[in-house]
Amino acid sequence: MNTLSYKTKSLRKEDVERSWYVLDADGLVVGRTATKIANVLRGKHKPSYTPHVDCGDNVIVVNCEKIRFTGDKLNQKEYDSYSGYPGGRKVRTAKEMFDKKPRAVIEKAVRGMLPKSKLGRSMFTKLYVYEGPDHPHQAQKPEEFKF
Repeated sequence: MNTLSYKTKSLRKEDVERSWYVLDADGLVVGRTATKIANVLRGKHKPSYTPHVDCGDNVIVVNCEKIRFTGDKLNQKEYDSYSGYPGGRKVRTAKEMFDKKPRAVIEKAVRGMLPKSKLGRSMFTKLYVYEGPDHPHQAQKPEEFKF
């Protein structure tokens, strides 16, 4: 009989160590970038990933207005919102979203890739998206995000 015992380490929320990453979105593709950001927010890039614990890191995205879509998605992709009232459905194209709120394009893409629960909502609070190259999180000493 083998005397080695392997134990799976399950993190508690008190044991999580969070890092800060900054990502320059200049010239990156929306969906591929959102996938990487969602994995970091969930903590799947860490060997100590625990599905039921928010063990992800903080992500700062700068230059969100310079992110791009592939193909003709800028004109064809539609974002729906619904007010809850009859006839309260609003449809905007990706181009209209970029003109009004470029941050919302990345935020909606990442939010759709996170769990739809309390855990997913708490993971989403660690995402910070800014237009332009500046952000107010210099004190956290964020590292450059490498793909």
